[in-house]
Amino acid sequence: MSSTTEIIATVLFFLAIIHTFSVPVFARLAHKGGVHAGIWHLMSEVEAVFGVWATVLIFFMAASSGVESAVSYMDSRNFTEPLFVFVIMVIAGSRPIIELVKTIVRLLAKVLPVQTEVATFFITLSLVPLSGSLITEPAAMTLAALMLKEAFFERTGNLRFKYLVVGVLFVNISIGGVLTSYAAPPVLMVAQTFGWDTAYMATHFGWRALLAVMINSLAVTFICRRDLVTHAVGTGHGINDADGDESDIRPPVPFILMAIHTLFLVTVVVFAHHVSIFLGVLMLFIGFCGAYSRHQDPLMIKEGLMVGFFLAGLIILGGLQKWWLQDLLAGLSPMALFWGALSLTAVTDNAALTYLGSLVDGTSEVWRYMLVAGAVTGGGLTVIANAPNPAGFAILRTTFPAEAISPKNLILAAAIPTLVAAGLFLLPV
Repeated sequence: MSSTTEIIATVLFFLAIIHTFSVPVFARLAHKGGVHAGIWHLMSEVEAVFGVWATVLIFFMAASSGVESAVSYMDSRNFTEPLFVFVIMVIAGSRPIIELVKTIVRLLAKVLPVQTEVATFFITLSLVPLSGSLITEPAAMTLAALMLKEAFFERTGNLRFKYLVVGVLFVNISIGGVLTSYAAPPVLMVAQTFGWDTAYMATHFGWRALLAVMINSLAVTFICRRDLVTHAVGTGHGINDADGDESDIRPPVPFILMAIHTLFLVTVVVFAHHVSIFLGVLMLFIGFCGAYSRHQDPLMIKEGLMVGFFLAGLIILGGLQKWWLQDLLAGLSPMALFWGALSLTAVTDNAALTYLGSLVDGTSEVWRYMLVAGAVTGGGLTVIANAPNPAGFAILRTTFPAEAISPKNLILAAAIPTLVAAGLFLLPV
């Protein structure tokens, strides 16, 4: 790849980042209406940002180097992760899966010696993100975001509450998947190269992540406890109560349907690296849902496609950043690497960052630990920092003014939970 193309790709990459932080501006312009309201609305869709700028790059490559060169570059990219996130969002966001998780949350909430609203809120921000180590982070993000949206976000206009929760959710999801070697994208990218198995992840990363998730969840639950108990941010329905308004009553989802949907979900997780298999499973799943439509809500096809488009754009643009990122990482000491990876993750996908770090020769085990620890710690700071974040963003943003989550407010909300995680990951290895 020519240096000119790499430089143009880097310029477009940072333009996409600036665009991401400018989304609220475009959203306000779109809501004013007018002749160009449609284009402003497109520019305000965070999920479309990187895909749009990646398209500009491909057109540039086709014009400067020929169509064959552009097609060859596209063929060299691995789009398994965007496709997997799309599929897992559709299946994990289905009504039988959500109802199953809500039932489990309600049962666990009854065990805790606190009010139901407080208990369910805490469990949704702690145990659901930690379940990402089993069912993958994108699935955990989809479940947690849908449950928070239904039970709390749609029932309040309290922006302070929403940003506090989103900040903790994004950080907890990013670190909650490191108890195993296959569930978190930044870990998956290096596990085989570094020789890390699930036992290694549990002993080196897992207990730290568990403590950080619990501390963050307890802190935000304590801060919001009064609003939770008084229903200022929830009415007691949603995940807090099995009963709703009379007009909302629907036939319960049969347990056998929940079990079959769970089987679909597990199958996709097991074959997460095999596109032909998990896409085939998705086709069967869609057909099955059509056969039992009375127990289904609309599938998250559009939302999943938009998130997949976002991640695909990130892969296309990020694939040409090696020329400056890899040399930068290679020149850092372990401690500088931790903070450097944490900071760089905010403006790059943390999986891409760890992958580039894995290509550096002659690294020590401490250097490798710091690379991954920094990348997962910073995964909650922005929507582009961690692959599951666009999924949570797509689900929750409709509950914010102008359907936009402010990048600045997200960073501020995630700052303290990120520092909590950093403190635990920096404990002696």
